[in-house]
Amino acid sequence: MQVKIIVQRVRLGAEEFRVIRPAKPLTNGGLYDDGNQYNMYVDRMDGRRIGTLWLLAARSPRSLVYLPMRVGPPAPGINPNWDKEERYPDRPLDLVLVHHSLQVPPSRWKQMRERITTGSPTHEVRTASVPDTDLPADEEIDYRALNYQENRDVFHQRVHAETLFLTGSAAAFREPARHFFAVAKEGPSAAVTSLYISGACHYHVCRLFYWPHLDPGGGQDIHVEYCPPWTK
Repeated sequence: MQVKIIVQRVRLGAEEFRVIRPAKPLTNGGLYDDGNQYNMYVDRMDGRRIGTLWLLAARSPRSLVYLPMRVGPPAPGINPNWDKEERYPDRPLDLVLVHHSLQVPPSRWKQMRERITTGSPTHEVRTASVPDTDLPADEEIDYRALNYQENRDVFHQRVHAETLFLTGSAAAFREPARHFFAVAKEGPSAAVTSLYISGACHYHVCRLFYWPHLDPGGGQDIHVEYCPPWTK
């Protein structure tokens, strides 16, 4: 599995951070907070790209993996005017995946993001390769081990600067990555945006990951749903 990425280095004070992000925008990948859970919508192509980036995060404990997901048009049925509506809206968010050993405070992210997106910052364009063996099958997951109190392969969630931070171990990123590939594979090829209704049964293909993948001390479920391409 391959994905084209941009690699940038950001210095804040005495510390330097390595940031990885997709080389091309995720035109059909969106992340939204509806107040109860985080909803991710992906088409076939971006679903595979996002899954590969999650596997890359598992292999890159010294890097932040940044997925800019607020830049494109909203997915069908999404209300992005979260600061104008009376009901709780679908708040668009970016996503950052961070290995827990890196110990990056989310409060520093806004400054880091400005450094890598403003002007013409130095960057490298690469093609990252991840072996197929990194992607576990459903039957390979030991769910009994996940229930043990000693289990540390869970996500810790924080939202800061319009960004959902997921911090966890390599296994915490590797195991849920399979959900993106499953949704991308199982999404019906006949689905078209003009007939698509989010949550309806005629095209609905989704995966949900939650406890024990999430910190039992708090956090929202993450719902990944297939959506036919809404942006060309």
